[in-house]
Amino acid sequence: MQENKIEDAVREYTQMVLNIAYTYTKNSHDAEDIAQDVFLSLYRNMWKIGSDEYMKAWLIRVTINKSKNHMKTAWIRKRSEMPNVQQDLPTNETGDLLNAVLSLDVKYKIPIYLMYYEGYSIKEISEIVKIKPATIGTRLKRGREILKNLLGDDYFAE
Repeated sequence: MQENKIEDAVREYTQMVLNIAYTYTKNSHDAEDIAQDVFLSLYRNMWKIGSDEYMKAWLIRVTINKSKNHMKTAWIRKRSEMPNVQQDLPTNETGDLLNAVLSLDVKYKIPIYLMYYEGYSIKEISEIVKIKPATIGTRLKRGREILKNLLGDDYFAE
């Protein structure tokens, strides 16, 4: 029974976990490594997780923590930057927006990603990332302003 639940979680949340890890690493291979680590942690801690909604929040929190830890490692800090081919990112207007979101500082891109791509409210984001709701609201506002400056007013006109 537990294996089925884990398989379902892997199917349902892999893309979300990869996207969050990628926002930190900006490297698809590192994001895949982090995703494997996250799902291994899920397997080890499945007994602690109750509802599916809690599982999603748990996966987000663990992904953020593992991504931050990954970025702190000596190997990551000392390696030279190599261009990362972003073949899986779309190149249309939606891709322009996604690339702009990914270019934001992590303190803006995580709340924007969780709100607009995962559908969380400010209160829920606050609980997940353990930051006050007012701070999340401010970061969302500033992140949207930066995106507007990057992409132009015409991009957001309806």
